[in-house]
Amino acid sequence: MITPDILTEYVRKTMPDAAVTVSDRTGTMNHLKVVVISASFAGKNLLDRHRMIYQALDAPMKDGRIHALEITAKTTDEA
Repeated sequence: MITPDILTEYVRKTMPDAAVTVSDRTGTMNHLKVVVISASFAGKNLLDRHRMIYQALDAPMKDGRIHALEITAKTTDEA
């Protein structure tokens, strides 16, 4: 299990300006929907944006704290 605050910390280590919203999809806090808004996504396609988020969340994905992740990644202009 991972808390929204800890997940946000992981993302902000690589994208300090990120606005992160976390939703628990199943009540177990390991199937999550995350919305990340960051200027870091400017000029990047959807696949690269998702890669950035997966890289930021590598540790909790590998240790099982996050089992499933639904991602929305937008620039500040798209939000």
